[in-house]
Amino acid sequence: MAGGTGGHIFPGLAVAEQVRAAGWDVVWMGVRGGMEERLVPPHGYRTAWIRARAARGKGLLQKLLLPANLLFSFWESGRHLLRLKPDVVLGLGGYVAFPGGMMASLLARPLALHEQNAIAGLANRVLAGVSDKVMVAFPGALKKAEWTGNPVRAQIATMDPPEQRYARREGPIRLLVVGGSLGAQALNEAVPKALALLSPRPVVRHQAGEKHLESLAGQYRASGVQGELVAFIDDMARAYAAADLVICRAGAVTIAELSAGGMASILVPFPHAVDDHQTANARFLADRGAAIL
Repeated sequence: MAGGTGGHIFPGLAVAEQVRAAGWDVVWMGVRGGMEERLVPPHGYRTAWIRARAARGKGLLQKLLLPANLLFSFWESGRHLLRLKPDVVLGLGGYVAFPGGMMASLLARPLALHEQNAIAGLANRVLAGVSDKVMVAFPGALKKAEWTGNPVRAQIATMDPPEQRYARREGPIRLLVVGGSLGAQALNEAVPKALALLSPRPVVRHQAGEKHLESLAGQYRASGVQGELVAFIDDMARAYAAADLVICRAGAVTIAELSAGGMASILVPFPHAVDDHQTANARFLADRGAAIL
């Protein structure tokens, strides 16, 4: 069970890849209309969809409808679990994880939970009390949890080490700017202006998010800077391997991938993330001299 953003989906895909290779049958439970509905099916997994909404951070109408929405999500999740009869249920976050996790517990299905961020979300704090196994990516995120780190995709885990990647590299610095699966408007505005002040300028690849791509192109034109501008990067291993420096947000998956690949990075946490968890994620690397915050 995972969905909502790449920060939940990509760790789920990494785990699913490994357990499928070990001979397990994997069924992915997610939210209809969520990002997972686009990203997961191409990998060939069976799917089970529910309709779920965030438990906090919405307007008055959503708060009033929350009890009904939760009950419906519980019913849909329970229906899927009764039909599938899974041997184990793994929750990796997103709106789907709370109703799915609670119903797994109520139906006496073994429940494992993984928290990707340095500060646990509300749903995982609740689910931790009913889970059979709790795992965290950052030490101390949840009590009585095993520190496992974050799962990363095999393509990134098997990247050549930095000393091999950089051994024969010449020419200008290669800069990769990553806004995350939803893009980062602040980076889109600040980076072109900063690049305009540099001489010589680096070779730039800038991932902006689908809805920000057009405005980003305008920012680059206005700053007189050239760069390869893309909405989404499917092959992050290749993108990381080609870069000397990464400027990015501090989502959990990004932190894990930077660490696994040995990437130099400047981290710009999203300031409005729930519980400011991106700043906590970034500090884990910055305090150890592994990134600039």
